[in-house]
Amino acid sequence: MIRARARLWGRRFLPVVVLCVLPFYLDAFWLRIGLFSLAAAIGAVGLGLLTGTAGQLSLGHAFFLAVGAYGYVWLAGEPGPGLPPALALVLAVLLAGAAGGLFSPVAGRVRGIYLGVATLALVFLGHHVLLTADSVTGGFNGRSVPPLPGFTDSDPQPVLLGVPFGSAERLWYLGLALFALTWFTARGLLRGRPGRALAALRDSETAAAVMGVHVARYRSAAFVVSSMYAGLAGVLLALAFRRVVPDYFALALSVDYLAMIVVGGLGSVAGATAGAVFVTALPLLMARYADQLPLVAAPGAADGAVGPTEAARYLYGAAIVLVLLYAPDGLRGVTRRLRARRPRERPPRTPTSSPASTPAVRAKEHTP
Repeated sequence: MIRARARLWGRRFLPVVVLCVLPFYLDAFWLRIGLFSLAAAIGAVGLGLLTGTAGQLSLGHAFFLAVGAYGYVWLAGEPGPGLPPALALVLAVLLAGAAGGLFSPVAGRVRGIYLGVATLALVFLGHHVLLTADSVTGGFNGRSVPPLPGFTDSDPQPVLLGVPFGSAERLWYLGLALFALTWFTARGLLRGRPGRALAALRDSETAAAVMGVHVARYRSAAFVVSSMYAGLAGVLLALAFRRVVPDYFALALSVDYLAMIVVGGLGSVAGATAGAVFVTALPLLMARYADQLPLVAAPGAADGAVGPTEAARYLYGAAIVLVLLYAPDGLRGVTRRLRARRPRERPPRTPTSSPASTPAVRAKEHTP
């Protein structure tokens, strides 16, 4: 019992310890990949709540990431109110939630492919606004991102255990803290009454309504919460990229987020995280090692060659097909099944006394 509990706590805290010590051993390139993956995981957890738990198809996740990213840039920068960056971060997340709230009446009454088409319109509308509202978004060239105080290379760099902590290392811990906040709030929602209500909606609207679940209200609430997670992911991406451009927040980004939750496993926070890391890190790694991979051309090669980004999309497209055919519950389900196949420790067997040694038998033997 004690050994099993120790293993349980080890599984919980060992990943946290590993993530906290990574900046002491990895260079800026690997930390930047990890930071992009953390930001993608935050957005994927939000989309997993909406699509995997509530059963609402959304193709407009890129729009809410853009609202969060550009909202932060405008609120903290010039031209703009020039607010303190920390306050601008919070207000940008609330702005993304407000945008989701404006769309929530549609999400409360429409479902399935119809909601997917409706959210698809948000992506095209948002992309058009980002290109034309030059005074706010900077147009096609985008805008530079105001850094958070203490998270720039110009600030004094503390040295811990011989490792200088620059902007990449400090942003890593910021992203880790925001992801931890996302992880615990999302798991709390899923394990509480809202999560059970959303799961009931996904399985059967009629049964959920009979049990007292307000269908339109919970659908709208799921859309708002998902939009806020996307806004937070957009702010973290903006801080990591240091510049935002409209072309990044296109339809392909929404498709990438759908791929994350499908590969990782619908309705699972851990699965959405694993899918986000896979989809985000794969093209970056292939771009770095393109000269060592067969059939993959280096970035900027001649036309007609398969670049790292296209090759990565082919790979996780194939991963989606394999998941749908052989593991519909994604990487999370595969991990759960592999863990269930491990031989479990059997409790020690207590010695049993033979019938001849029981008091009743001994008394019977000595009876004349």
